[in-house]
Amino acid sequence: MSEDVTSPNAAKLLKSFIDRIQRLEEEKKEVGEQIKEVKSEAKANGFDVKTINAVLALCKKDADTITEEASMLEVYLEALGLSHLKG
Repeated sequence: MSEDVTSPNAAKLLKSFIDRIQRLEEEKKEVGEQIKEVKSEAKANGFDVKTINAVLALCKKDADTITEEASMLEVYLEALGLSHLKG
């Protein structure tokens, strides 16, 4: 650490970091609540929230990762004699 945390400047800086983190945590909580509300609205309109979550998870991945995971799933299903479950 470059500065003694007991010095006035370091204490101010530390307080600033703590305050910023607390504000961001509160914002994160509010955004989480908004996401829940949107998912509830989607469910009320007849959409399956589990499927929406699966789509959101796929959107976070690149195409190569999705292809690789789908291939591995196919291999595993075939190995277990469950190839009839493939989409």
